[in-house]
Amino acid sequence: MPQHDAEQDGGSGGRAAEFDVEYLGRQRPAVFTSRWSELGFCFSLLGSMLMAEYFVSGFHIILPPLASELDIPQASQTWPSSVFSLVTGAFLLPLGRLGDMYGGYLTFNIGLAWFFIWCLIAGFSNNYMMLIICRALQGLGSAAYLPAGIMLLGKIYRPGPRKNLVFALYGAFAPIGFFFGILIGGVSGQYLSWRWYFWLGSIVLGIITAVSFLTIPHDYRDKRPEISMDWWGVATIVPGLLLVVYAITDSSHAPNGWASPQIIVTLILGVALLVAAWYVESRVASVPLLPGDLFAPKSMKTLVAALFFAYGTFGLFLFYSSFYIETVLHMSPLLTAVWYVPLIVGGILIGTVGGFTLHLLPGRILLAISGVGNLLCVLLFAVTPENPSYWAFVFPSMICATIGIDITYTVSNVFITTNLPGYRQGLAGALINSTLFLGISFFLGMGDVVVGQTSHLGLRKSYQAAFWFAVGVAAVALLLYAFVRIGSAKSDLTMEEREQLEAEARQARGLPESQNVPNETRGQETSATTTDTDAEKSKPPAPEGKAP
Repeated sequence: MPQHDAEQDGGSGGRAAEFDVEYLGRQRPAVFTSRWSELGFCFSLLGSMLMAEYFVSGFHIILPPLASELDIPQASQTWPSSVFSLVTGAFLLPLGRLGDMYGGYLTFNIGLAWFFIWCLIAGFSNNYMMLIICRALQGLGSAAYLPAGIMLLGKIYRPGPRKNLVFALYGAFAPIGFFFGILIGGVSGQYLSWRWYFWLGSIVLGIITAVSFLTIPHDYRDKRPEISMDWWGVATIVPGLLLVVYAITDSSHAPNGWASPQIIVTLILGVALLVAAWYVESRVASVPLLPGDLFAPKSMKTLVAALFFAYGTFGLFLFYSSFYIETVLHMSPLLTAVWYVPLIVGGILIGTVGGFTLHLLPGRILLAISGVGNLLCVLLFAVTPENPSYWAFVFPSMICATIGIDITYTVSNVFITTNLPGYRQGLAGALINSTLFLGISFFLGMGDVVVGQTSHLGLRKSYQAAFWFAVGVAAVALLLYAFVRIGSAKSDLTMEEREQLEAEARQARGLPESQNVPNETRGQETSATTTDTDAEKSKPPAPEGKAP
């Protein structure tokens, strides 16, 4: 065959292969037998994210009447609120490993059912110790189902627009849950009882749990005997995180601040345990909770560091904006909820539109946009005058906040799950949510320190000091984004398909398994994770007959 004809055929084959990958990236995954089964699955996953945020945001609204009825001492009033996030963040990694061991079906559903049970029981609390225990046990449930949810989404949806849309909506349901929590918390606090906040949430959570058991594909509950629990990692990472975050969070409430003996002891013990965890994970553990290859993809370490600061900014924004609106601007809980409507509407719009357009823009551009949004949302509150115009300050701040969190969450989730193989999806979900919860907990603790140190300036000035601190945190995140190189989230081969093609190429060339295949024969990295230069490399044809 003449060379010209061969080139034409090669080009046609390449286009056909790319068409196949593009087609698969838009189709309903084969594990769903119908549109309704996929909708039920998405309802369960999106609803689980909504309820995790519901039981965080609304609790701040019902805390005053709750503290009065249960006679909670002033020094202990932060614990029912913070213990949920603290336990969730500390146990995400070991419970994420359970997802890799036993599959997403069991881990997600058991975690969701556990969460439902303790949310229901919390409504019957007759003393504050019972409430704190219920909140801590709720944290175990969310620590199980949140990484398992990411695992299920990452395994079931292959790279492409359909995956982008589902992940975008998943991220958008976080601010929706935040709004829902404030709204129901306000209604319960003003017109019902704080107990109805838990009971109404439990009704919704019970429906989500029932649908979840019926619609999540059973094919993803297979046990993997080659993956085991890293007990040394659990024994060092979990208490280390608990002690460090406790020391930071409680330092502003301790009698002598950072000089208090309990703060010094817990901080030193926590840091020592985390140092021991680093040694154990790198030198001792055979199957570490944080394996080195988890951070092998290009820009992964920089992105995780940036997310830690970005999520910390968003946590500071949500916490202090709600308190600022209620306590400084003296708005009722219901009106406060109404003021957050742009955050919700914007989240839905960005989630829907972004899901269809994420493959058109490079990830680094989207991260830069989200970083600017994060910065502006806290800056506007930092410079807010005493009697601000809602439309001049609060409204644009809400719009910037939804741009910041929704784009960040979607781009990073698609990046991380697409770049890790199926057997790492549980840890991928744990890494994503650990960064989220620990970033929020750590910087809320630091923000509390800032507010405590500036309390002599008055409530308004001390809250604005917290917002200025958040501006600095957001600036660090934006700076780190400049060093992250992510391409557009196009339809592509899965990690397993690319590894299979590389193995076949090595075998065809007679290369040893440890030797990399030259670039012209190697599979392109997932487009959501490549630089622009990587994206120009040739892509091998998709494996014929390969199931998505």
